[in-house]
This record gives sequence, structure tokens and C-alpha cells, in this order.
Amino acid sequence: MSKPFRFGVQSFNAENAEDWVNQAQQAEALGYSAFHLADHILGAGPALEKANHPVQNLAAIPAMAYAAAVTSKINIGCRVFCIDYHNPVVLIKSAMTIDKLSNGRLEFGLGAGWITEEYAAIGLTKDEPGVRIDRLADVIEGVKAFRGDGVISLSNNTINWHDFEGDPKPVGPAPIMIGGGSPRILRLAGREADIVSLNFNNRSGMIGPDGVQLSSEAETQKKVGWIKEGAGDRFDDLEIEIGAYFTFVMDDPAPVLGQFAQMFGLSEEEMSRHPHALFGSVDAICDELQRRRELHGISYVTVGRDNMESFAPVVERLNGQ
Repeated sequence: MSKPFRFGVQSFNAENAEDWVNQAQQAEALGYSAFHLADHILGAGPALEKANHPVQNLAAIPAMAYAAAVTSKINIGCRVFCIDYHNPVVLIKSAMTIDKLSNGRLEFGLGAGWITEEYAAIGLTKDEPGVRIDRLADVIEGVKAFRGDGVISLSNNTINWHDFEGDPKPVGPAPIMIGGGSPRILRLAGREADIVSLNFNNRSGMIGPDGVQLSSEAETQKKVGWIKEGAGDRFDDLEIEIGAYFTFVMDDPAPVLGQFAQMFGLSEEEMSRHPHALFGSVDAICDELQRRRELHGISYVTVGRDNMESFAPVVERLNGQ
């Protein structure tokens, strides 16, 4: 049985405090179920240009706390924290504090990191994918130990904790979201996550045609297969989320669709069915989302802040259906 639709908004920037408050409150008022940031550090400059990634001018943890403080119903999250940028116990305690102070509205997104130029620019070693994914698995073990009962005794390759209890405990479900696009991380997500966030296979370490081409409809079917391999009997309990990064709500999307297809080296048919893209009228997008839920099991869709208002009629029609 298909899970009901729900929808999120992701924002990277705010002009000031008033703008951030307005974004969070508008997302809540329009019926979105979650308001997310990402977890990137770099301001404008050559490193970010090489990565082909937008600037994020807000640090995730304080911005999440601020958004939680000015809303009352919408979940607050990060798609997703790069675990290499944070001390694990400080990150987990900070996240659990946001859950406590928001009365249980945290979605706790975690990932292994991917932007090569960001690592280099801030002086961090970017280990091979397998090492980073193993470290992510260690941190997830830490999250579950911190949230569990009793004194922690945990030692793995990343964490060595003992003689203390995790505090605060989550008030709500505080679902763990794991994001990624490679076989190993999606098997890990299937095994450990509550929400699996499908992303590009970011093996190139930057945004470009390679990642987009490796996230086509056919490739996404492979990704769902990797999730199933990791999940086994728990697959039906998982929620599958995706970022609709290229969203255009319009009656005649043909010109824009053609531009994006050419940009990423795909046919227009492939681009129109690309799981990270939505082109067309409200009716057409609703039909396409229902088709994708049937095909891939994707029921949770996140759009960018710039699309929050234009996409709201889709949210109104499909939310909870």
C-alpha cells in the first residue's frame, strides 16, 4: 500500500531574520510538512564555482532552531548534515535539543558528504566513499545509542563513548533521514533509516550532467532496489523522499524542458520523467507524482524555496492522499 504524500521546502538563504521567519511561517501556512536546510559552509568564491553549487548563507543548526521557534506544526530538518563537518556527540545533542524545544518536530538528516571543493577549501580530508560511508554508519549507531535508555557504552572506529546517558531524549519520533545515491549508502539507508532521501550519485564531487544522468527514471529504479536490499522486511515501513530540484509549474513547459534536456544530455522524454524534475501544469504534475509513487514508492517530495508558492496547489491537492 502506498504511503500518503507529504511535501517539504528546502531553503539555503535568508536576507535577514525577518525573511527567515517569513519563509518558515509561509511554508507552514501553505501546508508543507517540513522545512529544511542543507549543510554547506562555503560562501561565494572559486571553490563554490568549481563545485557548481549555490551559496548557503545560514549555518544549519542555529537556523533550524530559529525556524522551530517561530513555527508550531511544521517539521524542521536538514537534508542532510554532513557528518564530517561536525563532532558526532555535539551534532546529536544539538539535534535532540531542537527536537525537545520544538516539541518533537525534528527530522534528523545525515549524509556522508560529497562536495570535493568544500572539503579542500576548509582544510578537511575527503576520504574515499567507502570510508566516509562506514563513518556515517558509526555515527548512526551513535544516534541510536544516544537516544536509547541507560548509560552509553559504545566504541567503533569513529566513536568512543562511555559513562554518560544521552540527554535530551527525543520528544517525537525524530525520524532519521539518510541521503545519498550510491549502492552502498542506499543499502545502509534501507537498513537504518526511517526516511531515505534519494539524491544524485555524487561520485564526481560536484553538480553536473554526470550526477543528473545517473538519477534518471531507470537509474532511480536501481536505487530503490538497493534500498530494498538493505531494508529486507522493513522496506514497507520506510518513507522515500526526493528533492525536485528542477520544478517548473507552468501550462507550457516545452521550452524550459528542452533547455534542461540539452543541458544534461538527456532526451526531452527522459527529462520529463526525471525523478528530480517536475514540468507542467498543476494537473500534469499531480498525475506525474502519482505515477512516480506507483513506480518508485516516492511519497515525500521536497521543492526549493523559490518554488514554494507556485507548487502550493499541488501540496493542497495531494497532501495526505
